[in-house]
Amino acid sequence: MDTLFDLPEPAAPEEAVIAHYRLSDDEYGSRAEREAIFDAERAMAAAVEQAGVGEVDGNEFGGGEAVLYAYGKDAEALFKVMEPTLHAVPFRPAHVVLRQGSGETESRVDL
Repeated sequence: MDTLFDLPEPAAPEEAVIAHYRLSDDEYGSRAEREAIFDAERAMAAAVEQAGVGEVDGNEFGGGEAVLYAYGKDAEALFKVMEPTLHAVPFRPAHVVLRQGSGETESRVDL
């Protein structure tokens, strides 16, 4: 006998905004640089939450770079909310990777 199962609908793929900032040394940057990244992360998290477009999911430091991660249903909408703060972080070179769909499509935006 064949049995039908109620399977949940597959979730829409989560999209991502991943920001990369070059720091002043080849390790973790200065204390002031780390604080500036933490401040920007808090500001972006508040803006993203208020707009209801996703979540800022943390950071990573190492190898002379700071990386900020954010996820949501629409990378473009997420980036639009985060963009003013992303540009305000003074460390360069810097760029953002927008991952769209199930990760097959990536685009880069230089800051």
